[in-house]
Amino acid sequence: MPESQLFLIDGHALCYRSFYAIKGLTTSKGQATNAIYGFVNTLRKILRDYEPAYMAVCFDVAAKTRREEKYAEYKIQRPVMPDDLISQIPEIKKIVKTYNLPICERAGYEADDMIATIVSKFGNRDIEIVVVSDDKDMFQLVNENVRIFSARKDQLLNYRDIKRLIGIEPQYVPDLIGLAGDSTDNIPGVKGIGGVTARKLINAYGSIEDIYKHLDDIKPPRLRTILEEHRQDAIFSKGLALLESDAPLDLTLKDMTVGEADNKQLFEIFTGFEFRKFAEELAGHVQKKAELSVQHLKTAPDVEKAVSGLTQGSRFTFLLEVQSDEDAPLLANELYFMIKDSQVVFAVPRDLWPKLQGVFENTEVLKVTHNIKEISKRLSRQGIALPGEVFDTMLAGYLVSPAGGSDKIGTLAWNYLQSSISETDLLPRQVQAVQALYGPLSQDLKDKGLVDLLTKIEIPLSRVLARMEEEGVTFDEKLLKQLSVECEKKIAALTKDIFKMAGDEFNLNSPKQLSHILFEKLKLPVIKKTKTGASTDEGVLVRLAEQHELPASILEYRQYAKLKSTYLDALPKLINRETGRIHGVFNQVGTETGRLSSNNPNLQNIPVRTDLGRQIRKAVVPSQKGHWLIAADYSQIELRILAHLSQDETLMQAFKQGEDIHTYTAALIFDVTENQVTAAMRNSAKRVNFGIVYGMSAFGLAKDLNVPQGQAQEFIDKYFLRYPGVKTFMDNEIAHCEKRGYVMTLLNRRRYLPEIKSSNMAMRQFAQRQAINTPVQGSAADLIKLAMINIQKELDRRELATKMILTVHDELVFDAPEVECSDLIALVRDKMENAFRLSVPIKVSIKKGKNWLETEKVEE
Repeated sequence: MPESQLFLIDGHALCYRSFYAIKGLTTSKGQATNAIYGFVNTLRKILRDYEPAYMAVCFDVAAKTRREEKYAEYKIQRPVMPDDLISQIPEIKKIVKTYNLPICERAGYEADDMIATIVSKFGNRDIEIVVVSDDKDMFQLVNENVRIFSARKDQLLNYRDIKRLIGIEPQYVPDLIGLAGDSTDNIPGVKGIGGVTARKLINAYGSIEDIYKHLDDIKPPRLRTILEEHRQDAIFSKGLALLESDAPLDLTLKDMTVGEADNKQLFEIFTGFEFRKFAEELAGHVQKKAELSVQHLKTAPDVEKAVSGLTQGSRFTFLLEVQSDEDAPLLANELYFMIKDSQVVFAVPRDLWPKLQGVFENTEVLKVTHNIKEISKRLSRQGIALPGEVFDTMLAGYLVSPAGGSDKIGTLAWNYLQSSISETDLLPRQVQAVQALYGPLSQDLKDKGLVDLLTKIEIPLSRVLARMEEEGVTFDEKLLKQLSVECEKKIAALTKDIFKMAGDEFNLNSPKQLSHILFEKLKLPVIKKTKTGASTDEGVLVRLAEQHELPASILEYRQYAKLKSTYLDALPKLINRETGRIHGVFNQVGTETGRLSSNNPNLQNIPVRTDLGRQIRKAVVPSQKGHWLIAADYSQIELRILAHLSQDETLMQAFKQGEDIHTYTAALIFDVTENQVTAAMRNSAKRVNFGIVYGMSAFGLAKDLNVPQGQAQEFIDKYFLRYPGVKTFMDNEIAHCEKRGYVMTLLNRRRYLPEIKSSNMAMRQFAQRQAINTPVQGSAADLIKLAMINIQKELDRRELATKMILTVHDELVFDAPEVECSDLIALVRDKMENAFRLSVPIKVSIKKGKNWLETEKVEE
């Protein structure tokens, strides 16, 4: 067994494989990196797992090859290399050179020929050669001393593996291609002979030359005739498939010796391409972590001395160590802090936190931290407030890069400092990172015009959300349990009916068993296939429900089962036994549009289209007797913002006149008067109105309306004919995004969409839809955030007992004493309708009730 290995990489093939295997990987600036990433990943794996003594990477050259000189149609049908791949090839070669590995390429020869030449030259040495390729052409090189490494299978294949894989001895691959041809390379082969016949002939007689020596023995006569008539085709095709082993290659084993890579340069390359995992592994080789001293403060005088140097304009950076005890999730064990320009981290136990109250409540001191909402909740439990200026690295990072994972300190430290900070690192190191992040994040915010968005919206909002989370939401637990029992009965009845329809019992939650019932037993048509068989997803069941009642019942069963597990059974478990309320979490950095999301529980996704879903809203009740729930909802706010952004005269006029916009639109696209608009027409117009906001195509609208695509396109065409300003706005937003790489809301919130320049049409179209939707939806998110801040300010100023408890997209919910309801309704209407001005009126619908479902509209 040879002691050393020589790995030969078919660079061209690996680039292609990586490009198509990894979809849509780009840098934040939109540079495609999928081929680079896949190539590097394979290269690193080989170096790490096999530690080869020698290695070389072979590439094709953009010049006419010797095969093309023999046969002009060789590979002629292959598509042109995509631009996104072309741009990555030089970068891949640069990386290979940085690893100090030789690149082999010669005009007139393919990478395959380079590899064949090296195998021929060094195949008899006391080394094992491993060819890195999944191309079957390369299998002809395999013998007892030459193996294949399949990047696709991630394994080494020997002679016996290849023989089993292709069904013939590896050396006969050119003969197989000579007979059966190769559609990929446009090698003709023998017309009338396929792979199965070719393998039988090769296994019986050997090479093409040997087959023709035994031509008289070949049966049936028809096959013999085909071979006779196409002898030259077979020999010529084999010649094209044979790898050339005489390329002019002056290369020694020493030249291919694997040496030390230039880790510093690799680190810079990987950082530039945003390959954080790769770069972090090199960080230890090229970076030295700054010295850090940690001092544990154990007495009140120690704390007072540590902060004595804080003066007006000082910066105080701090984080809390949060304990994992589920019974006390808002407590923390220690607080760590740093003072500007110091490299000392101070640790303060919880019992000494009150000694820092003066610092926290000093409005002249800038407090810098990460996730101020969660931290302020923990401090408030110790009676500590955080007035004055606060800088939150999480929120700042989110604003400058909404898709960048700003909730992780490690991600921000890497992106801005190229510093490897693990989330499991000790807090002192994380505090140091947060302190270092303040400068570059502040500058980035300033450069992008996002300072006001942070200081006037996101930071103040975090304070509001912290109070809402602390307040919590009161649920009628008895009603939830009653609904759960009713749901269980409904599920049992549906199950019984489904089994009766199916004529058999089966696991309703098993796609495989459901597939058997639908497509084998009931003989319903297969709508869509997946890797594991016929699909039974929601879209398929909706279509099948038009033909049979069982799919409709399955959909209903799934709906009830999900409601029961997600809400009816889960909500009671989330009720805090001390407060009797559910304290959900509002996430400020969970969406790229700026919309808030929620979890534990996700109250924004409670379905309202079904009766049972609405009943869950009925379980949301006031916190005490004598209180009411006040629900305030923006009326068609996204369409109003669309009117403002597009400045379409007709759309603006409709809102200014107080028209029902869906009826108004229906009258326009159906060419009828408003009093002739039917409920069906209005519903179609409503879907078109909101579909336009979300950049919906005719295909998507047709699916949504269940009409032919041509009719859906007609609706869209008529919409744009009536509202031409909207079409101009959409086209302009896409054009601006293509030029700048991002879109903006009315308050300058950015969303980066590098995919808008992707060569992948599906990704490009998705980005175009987001370029249309984000300015609208994001502006609506900014509007309600401003309203929340202003409402809370007024509640505090008037010292009202009313609490803001919920925000769901365009709706706010308040828990108010009866005596405050009248004033509250006027206050909320004013602050919501005047958060900022649009070209059209902003309207808010306000309802009042004893639960969230059964509310009645309050007239203006």
